[in-house]
Amino acid sequence: MGVYVSINSMREIAPKIVIDPKILGGKPVIKGTRVPVDLILGKIAGGMTIDEVAYEYDLKEADILAAIRYAQEIISSENLIYA
Repeated sequence: MGVYVSINSMREIAPKIVIDPKILGGKPVIKGTRVPVDLILGKIAGGMTIDEVAYEYDLKEADILAAIRYAQEIISSENLIYA
């Protein structure tokens, strides 16, 4: 999945998505912010529009779409084990 770019302790794990142990314990966030991907997904799942989330967290539509794309990539690469 994606290219890993090391910037100090920060790593870009997908376009516009980074992890850094110093930011929210290493949770995936939008690059240049402290807004976690799971928060964005939760807001969208809760009924907020992309525009509402972007406005509330001072993000761009492309940031929100990057979070959704990242989640889709993670889910599509899962290996399920059936008992």
